[in-house]
Amino acid sequence: MTGASGAIYSVRLLQMLLAAGREVHLTISPSGQAVIHQELGSQIHLSQFQPQSLLASHWPKLPNLKLEAADRLVVRESEDANARKQGELIYHHYQDYMTPIASGSFLTECMIIAPCSGSTLSGVVHAASNNLIQRAADVHLKERRKLILVPRETPLSTFQIENMLRASQAGATVLPSNPGWYHGVQGLEDLVDFVVARILDHIGVEHRLMRRWGTEGDGN
Repeated sequence: MTGASGAIYSVRLLQMLLAAGREVHLTISPSGQAVIHQELGSQIHLSQFQPQSLLASHWPKLPNLKLEAADRLVVRESEDANARKQGELIYHHYQDYMTPIASGSFLTECMIIAPCSGSTLSGVVHAASNNLIQRAADVHLKERRKLILVPRETPLSTFQIENMLRASQAGATVLPSNPGWYHGVQGLEDLVDFVVARILDHIGVEHRLMRRWGTEGDGN
């Protein structure tokens, strides 16, 4: 999670991945921490991270987003690689380059940067590795693994557009958080779920977050 607006997309994505029994490695930048506090009212600590402060808070603006993975949520230190189980949330400090996800020898299915700030996008396409997020993204590109970038910025500068082009050319999927309106939107949570559903589609995680185009009730 980085410092672009749209922290709720990441929270909802985490809920769905944990509910699906996936092993999730999470890292948050300081700017991402600030956005989480501003947009969601959640005060998280990067050095002593507690998942409940991010996942189980009350969302006054999105009351229907509930913690679906509460009975599966397990947080532990990441040193014991042999003890991992699916459905776990494993947190890494953004400055810790000694974690498994900083190395290409650690196998992953995909990486998602959501939301993806403009500075993070720039760091990724220039292989800057200024923090663990950028380093892990560089790993996914060099290892030819799936990398999904979820920017929200609007409008876009020429440099940001060029950076998205470079990221796409390098193998990343640029998936802007632009929700559709054709799936029977009843509230803000439906727009959040639309974007999260598109992310889940691209990483092969089954869900029922939205009604798909062409199904009953699509307006045709």
